[in-house]
Amino acid sequence: MPRLAGLTNSRSIDKPLLLVGKEDGVLKSNMNNKLALIKILAEKSLKVSKEPEFPLASGRKSNFYVDCKMTTLFSRGLPLVGQIIFERIASLNIKGIGGLTLGADPIATATPMVAGQRGIDLVSFVIRKESKKHGLMKGIEGGVTPGDRVVIIDDVITTGGSAIKAIDKAEEAGLEIVKVIVLVDREEGGRENIQKRGYEVEAIFTKSELMEEHDRLKK
Repeated sequence: MPRLAGLTNSRSIDKPLLLVGKEDGVLKSNMNNKLALIKILAEKSLKVSKEPEFPLASGRKSNFYVDCKMTTLFSRGLPLVGQIIFERIASLNIKGIGGLTLGADPIATATPMVAGQRGIDLVSFVIRKESKKHGLMKGIEGGVTPGDRVVIIDDVITTGGSAIKAIDKAEEAGLEIVKVIVLVDREEGGRENIQKRGYEVEAIFTKSELMEEHDRLKK
């Protein structure tokens, strides 16, 4: 199995780091983490109204809004996010994970922390919306360099605009994008727009799944 770049684990290099989905214990743990996280998202991040009242980045209004930062900046939510995302990237042989500030930042922090707990080196990086105007004038903060394999992340995608902006800046910096992972897909064309750029997109949850959990909790 491919490994994350910069491996510092003392275990035998002939053994896989993580048998994702192949061991009953790992699979059960993954499922339990997802069940716990979707409950937190539905309780803390999801807002639903009868009439469209939540303004979106696109300028239109929606009756559905998910503020993932209420979960990713929460003590019980952040570790779950890190663990779940780590399981998705453990076999990708990447150097770093990050996305456009601000939504991606907590996820980009939590995932390397989980990797570090397993003795694995993984770099977090932050993509600025605009490059710094002083100092080194960086557009990307963190220890990634041209040619590095990375995963782009985002907390929510609607049209995919933020993720695509992150992709553009990562490409400009010479990074090799292996995959795009989002915490919540609003199922409004964002996944398809990113795929048109030639990248695989994985959503941990969809709007439909969040609404099902919302309805279940209201019963």
